[in-house]
Parts: sequence; structure tokens; C-alpha cells
Amino acid sequence: MTKDEIVALTNRVFEESFEIPAEKLTPQARIFDELGLDSLDIVDLIVALQKQFKIQIREDERVRTIRTLEDVYMFILTLKQESEQARPAGS
Repeated sequence: MTKDEIVALTNRVFEESFEIPAEKLTPQARIFDELGLDSLDIVDLIVALQKQFKIQIREDERVRTIRTLEDVYMFILTLKQESEQARPAGS
């Protein structure tokens, strides 16, 4: 999965789950300050991203460092790469 695919799918989650206009979804947008999510929204965001990307986020401490959309994109890209590397060859 490419970063562009991750950006598009992540932005769709923000648009559909939180009704955030696409023009606000820039890489440098701060999730709490600019996009208006709160701590309860983050739980919903994690669930939506886990479903969208078929990854496990909840137990990963790195999620606590996320502040911007770019952080989200890079975090998901890293998780996808790690899961692909962990998969046995030919799977």
C-alpha cells in the first residue's frame, strides 16, 4: 500500500466519521486544535482506522505521539510495512 493510498483512505475516514471538509485535511492539520477532535473522538478514530486498514492500533504506544494528519499517515504506513515484513513469504 502506498502513502497516497493511505492518505486518501485516512482522509475518507475523517470526512465520513467526523464530517470534516476535505479542504481542512492537510498533512500539517493538527487533529485536536484544527480538526476539533477530542479524546472521545480519538477512540472512534482508532476503531475506524483499524477497520479501514485491517491493523491493530490500540496496543501500540506510538499512537500517543500523533498530533497531525501527517503523523497519522506515517504511523499507518509504518504499521502496514511492519505487518507485510512479518508475513511469511508467499502469503
